[in-house]
Amino acid sequence: MAKQIVVLVSGSGTNLQALIDAERAGQLGGTIALVVSNRKGAYGLVRAAEASIPTLVRTLKEYRDAGRSREEYDRDLAEHIAATLEPDLVVLAGWMHILSPAFINRFRGKIINLHPALPGELDGAHAIDRAYAEFVAGSRTRTGAMVHYVIPEVDKGEPILVEEVPCVAGDTLESLESRIHAVEHQLLPKAVRHVLQGDHSPQE
Repeated sequence: MAKQIVVLVSGSGTNLQALIDAERAGQLGGTIALVVSNRKGAYGLVRAAEASIPTLVRTLKEYRDAGRSREEYDRDLAEHIAATLEPDLVVLAGWMHILSPAFINRFRGKIINLHPALPGELDGAHAIDRAYAEFVAGSRTRTGAMVHYVIPEVDKGEPILVEEVPCVAGDTLESLESRIHAVEHQLLPKAVRHVLQGDHSPQE
């Protein structure tokens, strides 16, 4: 049976599309069995539907409106996913929600995240914007992208694959962002394949 992958998205889903394309080409090492979004309007849901992949939408707002906590949201989401298919890998591909241990501990060692920066640099949100600002200020000449295992500390998990992206003269935010995204679209499917084939396991 093919390895089962769950992909979590919040936005347009371009990295999800890279995963879908890699699966169609037989280069992913598994099957995307479910796409989850925390935003009802995420275009990633359309991409999933067009690829006939089941989807799940669960928003944090629904929990907050009911007086329930972020941890309850994470725990319920993890249990729903586990009860549905017990995935071999959970991939955060533009998932704009910091997961608490209530989710992470359920799939520890089986969650990976794509982050548009190099290890130990520009952790957290708006990494590309911050990299560009530092480039303009003259304090940065390169940035990059990485896929790493997810731990409770944001973007601090062990890297799986890393690639540098140079900042070049004349760069705009848009041109730098475009080059980083092009790297991400190659890096994420490779990292998924490495993990599912057993080429990379998290260090305890």
